[in-house]
Amino acid sequence: MDVRRRGTVRPIRHVGDPVLHRPCAPVTRYDEELDELVEDMFASMYAAEGVGLAANQIGVSLRVFVYDCPDENDEFHKGVVVNPVLVMPAVGERRIDTHDEGCLSVPGQRAVLGRPDRATAHGFDPTGNPVTVKGTGLLARCLQHETDHLEGRLYIDRLPGKRRKQLLEDYRRAASSPAAR
Repeated sequence: MDVRRRGTVRPIRHVGDPVLHRPCAPVTRYDEELDELVEDMFASMYAAEGVGLAANQIGVSLRVFVYDCPDENDEFHKGVVVNPVLVMPAVGERRIDTHDEGCLSVPGQRAVLGRPDRATAHGFDPTGNPVTVKGTGLLARCLQHETDHLEGRLYIDRLPGKRRKQLLEDYRRAASSPAAR
């Protein structure tokens, strides 16, 4: 990836936008257009002060996400995964990490959500070379969260029904308040 270019900040799509609620298509071309998308994704993620971003969050229904976040040891990791396949620890080897989670596509809202504390994403970089990202801590959560996006799921879809309903009501109320306009 050419880091000299900055990319263009694109608007983040919010809950209810159809692009967020359907599975994304696999990337089939590793070209300049993909490079530009990745640059735009990083620019958009940083502008929104996020730690991860899936392509559909900026309206592009392709299986690619970017991340820049710490692991359990506070060591930062930055990268891109194209066409990710998420591998989780076996059920008997999983430890569930219960933490607050939020999403740029559901701004202003957070909820406690349990996820495995380790995850591995296999995929490709923007040039088509294989990559494997092993995550712990927030990085593990990010790999799971962004892969969920590419499957057409938001973190709120994993919440119990009553909690999800309350969170969406709070989101709608905040979005319609005069201060949000």
